[in-house]
Amino acid sequence: MIETKKILEDVFQKYESYDIRAESLMPILQDIQDALHYLPEDCIKEVAQKLGISLNRVYSMATFYNAFSLEPKGEYIIQVCMGTACHVRGAPGIVEELERILKIKRGKTTSDMKFSLETVNCLGACALGPVMVINGEYHGHLTPDKVKGIVDQYE
Repeated sequence: MIETKKILEDVFQKYESYDIRAESLMPILQDIQDALHYLPEDCIKEVAQKLGISLNRVYSMATFYNAFSLEPKGEYIIQVCMGTACHVRGAPGIVEELERILKIKRGKTTSDMKFSLETVNCLGACALGPVMVINGEYHGHLTPDKVKGIVDQYE
């Protein structure tokens, strides 16, 4: 809770020089999401109050964009591309192997909050397919046999 309060203070301080207004909502939510890997309810309420906008407006933005999550995410967010090129090259098998290794289904987070597993429509790296990204680091030309070694690097 103390960490969350400090993060909010830092984020609001960053935007004070820009005269915090409702137009700052998107970047403020992005900064909170980047720091906490999700948007806690108490943060959403404080953002609404600080910006002087309705709680409904903040929730509307937070739920409209896929980049935001209202559920806690793991320290490492694994995104597997399911676009056409990756799909035909074996992406479903990569997802199945990750589910087996991590003991979670896509869209879920491990109980130790270490990993979250997501599928996305495209990562823009078709030539590397199948591809997954872990916290911004691309891993391409995947096979189910390679997945465990990659995940182990983040343990």
